[in-house]
Amino acid sequence: MAKDEFDITDVNRVRRYNDRGHYDRETVFGILDQGLVAHVAFVDDGRPVVIPMAYGRDGDRLFLHSARKGRISTATDGDPVSIGVTLVDGIVVARSLFDSSMNYRAVVIHGRATLVNDEAERLHALECIVEHMVPGRWAETRRPSAQHLKGTAVLEVTIETASAKIRDGGVREDYDEADADVWCGVVPIITSAGTPETASDVPSTVAVPASVRGLGSFRRDAKDSSSARKRAPGSE
Repeated sequence: MAKDEFDITDVNRVRRYNDRGHYDRETVFGILDQGLVAHVAFVDDGRPVVIPMAYGRDGDRLFLHSARKGRISTATDGDPVSIGVTLVDGIVVARSLFDSSMNYRAVVIHGRATLVNDEAERLHALECIVEHMVPGRWAETRRPSAQHLKGTAVLEVTIETASAKIRDGGVREDYDEADADVWCGVVPIITSAGTPETASDVPSTVAVPASVRGLGSFRRDAKDSSSARKRAPGSE
């Protein structure tokens, strides 16, 4: 059984503002489950590369997919990768530029990427990715064709270690009295699902499916649940 927290090592330790670090799976997974884009870092032909990708999670496994001949699928099988997911919650506008910041929730995970070849596991991984992006959509559509599957590479990254870093709250600064009349505060950044825009070739009799209608509430519920996380002392 997996422990509630990832071990703190030289690989995942939060060094700068370490009081903002979180290592419990609840916080790490909560951020991953709300995020939409993972930035995947790996080495290709001796050079560092970062690619933004859609993803899905199943426990301690993260799934990615790309074109069969994509750079990440040909360069990473069995090799270490690092993956970052960040949620920006606000811009902190301080009186001084030095103390200006952002409110954010970020996760960095470390593991090895391996190609998934078993057909059932590939379908499971793709379902995880689809359900992460649009919960309920997998049951509403037909399965990928053999041709689509042939051209798709599926990667599994077992999360070996991870950490989250969170900055929230207001402006924190020591300012000169001469700047007392300078405005400071926080500008919230809100990410939400807008009104679905139906494609022009969809018959007017076809209703927007439940999975799409539910996107707004799903993202809102994910953010609400993440706000109940346990915070490290001094994170305010």
